[in-house]
Amino acid sequence: MTKIGYARVSTIDQDFELQQDRLKAAGCQIVRAEKVSGASREGCGELATIIEFLREEDELIVTRLDRLGRDTRDVLNIVHECERRGAFVTVLDPHVSTRGEMGHLILTVLGMVAQMERRFIKERQREGIEKAKASGVYKGGKTRLDHSLIRKLHSEGIGVSAIAKAASCSRMHVYRVLEKW
Repeated sequence: MTKIGYARVSTIDQDFELQQDRLKAAGCQIVRAEKVSGASREGCGELATIIEFLREEDELIVTRLDRLGRDTRDVLNIVHECERRGAFVTVLDPHVSTRGEMGHLILTVLGMVAQMERRFIKERQREGIEKAKASGVYKGGKTRLDHSLIRKLHSEGIGVSAIAKAASCSRMHVYRVLEKW
């Protein structure tokens, strides 16, 4: 039986060190971590790797349920995939495990709450943006890419792949910036 921890944060600015420390303190022999949105399972390569290698009686441990996902269906699918492999899922806060039937019920309810919370956050965010626009203070989200660097490198004849590497983004992002230029 192996305890495998999974830590996830949504943005590059966030740090998953606290999650990793808690998972190690909970007895995880292996801790995998990634920086990717929890809105869907897309891009969650570390989580997919963990699930793929789970064996009978292994335990996938997360600090909070929203680290697995914010959509009830995704969370339940993850739990189902783990169970098909004979493994268990444990959430540390609040402590819930699929080792018992009550754990399934609680995880389902918590998954629904997490999904509802995500919808509320998006709604509040949208309302705040509308209010800021109405009062003339909304300037849009902060730019994550250096558009001027991308344009400069392109004008120097540098290829899209090299520009993407220099700007720490995907080639698709480079194409989008150049398309608007």
